[in-house]
Amino acid sequence: MTACGTGEGFGAVTWWGFSPALDFQKKGLSASMKALCSNEDDVPELNILMFYIVENNLELIGRHLLFLSIALEPPRTMGLQEKSELLLELFGNSLIRSQTAIYLQENANNFIHYITDLDYLHKKLPMVDMYNLKFKERDQLEAIFKFWRNPDPKMFQINKLWDLRNRQYLGNRYDSKQGVYDWDLHMKLYDRGACVINNWQYYQWRDKGLAFEIREGLYDVPNKSLASGLLMNYKGEKIPARGYWGDIVTSPYIAFGIVSEEESLLKKANGMHVKTAQDISEYNVIALLHELVTKEKYVPLPSMERSTLSEITEEEEDKAEMLNEASHAHNKSALKSEQPGIVIEEQTLKPCKKIDGTGPDGSRCTAKYDYLPLPDVKIHFLPLNSVTELHKKNNYRNLFNVMYFSCSMVHLLQPELKQIAAPQATLIVELPKFMLDLRNETMTKFARRAAEMAEEAGFVPFRSADDEKNSFARFELKDGP
Repeated sequence: MTACGTGEGFGAVTWWGFSPALDFQKKGLSASMKALCSNEDDVPELNILMFYIVENNLELIGRHLLFLSIALEPPRTMGLQEKSELLLELFGNSLIRSQTAIYLQENANNFIHYITDLDYLHKKLPMVDMYNLKFKERDQLEAIFKFWRNPDPKMFQINKLWDLRNRQYLGNRYDSKQGVYDWDLHMKLYDRGACVINNWQYYQWRDKGLAFEIREGLYDVPNKSLASGLLMNYKGEKIPARGYWGDIVTSPYIAFGIVSEEESLLKKANGMHVKTAQDISEYNVIALLHELVTKEKYVPLPSMERSTLSEITEEEEDKAEMLNEASHAHNKSALKSEQPGIVIEEQTLKPCKKIDGTGPDGSRCTAKYDYLPLPDVKIHFLPLNSVTELHKKNNYRNLFNVMYFSCSMVHLLQPELKQIAAPQATLIVELPKFMLDLRNETMTKFARRAAEMAEEAGFVPFRSADDEKNSFARFELKDGP
């Protein structure tokens, strides 16, 4: 059996999805702005519901908590450049540097505290709400975080697991894998619009799982945040196994590395792209983090084309830190007045280098972080099996202005969805444009069926979609019965 068409390259866990990162406010508000509910201060309230986590993939919740904690590290403890490198390394690399592994292990202790003491989570990360998760799911998350903090690299030998997945996927084409990589890149990814991806970087990721090597150093520690459990059939019995069950074909470059608001990153010279998908990913993540820190749009220096990204961000970080001090003070006072129960504590961060929680001087490190506040944002994690039950609960009736379905969750797009949609709500469906094993006719059928299911739920196309050119299909809740 050849690799093409098997679908095994997708994996069972979508660590980074199969489409570029999406701004839900930008894509959703155009259809539902007039119908947004407002509070007494006349501030629009946007409720977004995302269907993207399949059953038993609690590791995805853990990774979301990890990335959020990185993004909200204050500038005085971690600069924009360092944040972006750390985030991308954990996001898309099978192997990470020892410094990154220490960060993951130390933060796993914090996450265990969060998930076992929700009042502490509310105090440290008030924008995250996990009260709706079942006790069983929280216990499973605790087990995942305990696995993350274990420093033994033999517990997750991802280099061997990655090679095993490649051998199973390619079959008798494994001996000519370089040719397979070349074909998938030039005849599939490039044909579908991801032509900025660099040959060498893509080959290395396909072969070893290394997508982002921004810093010089040794990438030799398994990235435990990419480990997940799966029930495997063995001699007629279901046996739990831990391994790597994610994408080995499309690559994490799709999420942040193929489109950008900064057009100069997409320029060509002599018919070739000047910047790589890694460069674009780094810029986009820095821009995203910059906006979180300063509450301002990221504007690169005029000399960007002649400067390296690190040179630019060094100057931007100085500005960001000064702006954040004022913003932090303002948000802190506003947070105290609007939500008296939440207190943001000012603390000095002790450097923790040992996994046992002791600092370099032998003192006990509390590992408490003063994260950047997001008083206007609340993230609720719902139980994994609650998707089909939401319409039965009154507090979700006519609530959501924007609803998003990933490729793997489209089967849950049922007529009952209309009951939890706000007036003129926007429905966004991820299309399988970058699922390389799918043929064009299969992608067309997928888009057609998604449109049919959306219509059955009371949604009409927001605009005509070219299934082969677009990564998403958008729909709007039609008026009337």
